[in-house]
Amino acid sequence: MEELPSITVSQREQFLVENDVFGMYSYFDTSDIATQKFMVEIQRDKQLDYLMNGLRQLGPSFSSLDANRPWVCYWIIHSIALLGESVDDDLENNTIDFLGRCQGSDGGYGGGPGQLPHLATSYAAVNTLVTLGGEKAFSSINREQMACFLRRMKDTNGGFRMHNMGEIDVRACYTAISIASILNIVDDQLTRGLGDYILSCQTYEGGIGGEPGSEAHGGYTYCGLATMILINEVDRLNLDSLMNWVVHRQGVEMGFQGRTNKLVDGCYTFWQAAPCVLLQRFFSSQDLAPHGSSSHMSQGTDEDHEEHGHDEDDPEDSDEDDSDEDSDEDSGNGHQVHHTSTYMDRRIQPVFDSLGLQRYVLLCSKVADGGFRDKLRKPRDFYHTCYCLSGLSVAQHAWSKHEDTPPLTRHILGGYANHLEPVHLLHNVVMDRYNEAIEFFHRAA
Repeated sequence: MEELPSITVSQREQFLVENDVFGMYSYFDTSDIATQKFMVEIQRDKQLDYLMNGLRQLGPSFSSLDANRPWVCYWIIHSIALLGESVDDDLENNTIDFLGRCQGSDGGYGGGPGQLPHLATSYAAVNTLVTLGGEKAFSSINREQMACFLRRMKDTNGGFRMHNMGEIDVRACYTAISIASILNIVDDQLTRGLGDYILSCQTYEGGIGGEPGSEAHGGYTYCGLATMILINEVDRLNLDSLMNWVVHRQGVEMGFQGRTNKLVDGCYTFWQAAPCVLLQRFFSSQDLAPHGSSSHMSQGTDEDHEEHGHDEDDPEDSDEDDSDEDSDEDSGNGHQVHHTSTYMDRRIQPVFDSLGLQRYVLLCSKVADGGFRDKLRKPRDFYHTCYCLSGLSVAQHAWSKHEDTPPLTRHILGGYANHLEPVHLLHNVVMDRYNEAIEFFHRAA
């Protein structure tokens, strides 16, 4: 009897995931129109119920996240904002007061009251307060002490430590510069040598690892690329290689994986799609075509997406959407942020399959009772809900020349009933909240 070839554990897991995903797609494709519409509906009411309930009260199973409480606030409140809603005054005031108790006397925010200040939870706290918006939320941030905290976390190698005597990695670099950019406290001390450190983390594959010598990873690639854009050193990276790596992380399931030969995961809907759009807009601004990504460059045409059910007679498909006046926007700290019309003069085809990505998230990551998950058979959680919704927003707006240009109906799987607010790609906060914060902190300088 001929011996069957053995397969690795990774191969077996990949086969099982593909079987689940393709089974779901087959069921969807053979369903009637009413069922299909229901299956891809984002179901805002259920999403909001899940999120609001989590913000008010978490069960004992969440005790393991005690050192991540500002993150829970961010994941939930940002998700609510993406859905075009906001919390009531009581929840807003309670959140501001709670985060105030997490703020250290010497700057930065810890994972809870009395905990050690940490760059990751500081980023989450600042983004939460920016998303809440308003003078009370903005004024609760001690900018001067935050600047001192960021300088203390700066290392002589150009990078940043996550906390006092903590690890140095690309995540720390991004969270520090993102905070400094929004709060308008970027200075030469913070940016000195930072580009060199990020550059040392780009791998032979093209993506960016957490530290020099580490494997390329979607989360770190986003953090590294966003950091380099914020400090105006993005052209130092090998962008062709980076583009080639990131577009090939979209697999046959149409979702993104975080690393080579890993399983698809809903959270990378944001971590990988955002770099795709950032790079696409950068290349567009340089009037260059990225090399090495031809297999994905051909995806995303209207003809290719007829099967997803978009309306060929879309009344919103007009040249009016392309007539916005161009305007450059400063980040408020002297660094020009590449998120406006310097990127594109017209709508251009995404370098990834944006409707395919939405299909994966809405059919395989969305949970019927609210919330999103990694993949089928996995439980929902607030982290995946946040980044699945963030990535859905990126995918919906991927064809738009500006982050705040409304997408056409045919670019949103499920139509405008599923439309999400646009995010600022470098900070992952809703655009109108970002603009409000930038104006406030520019005046405060």
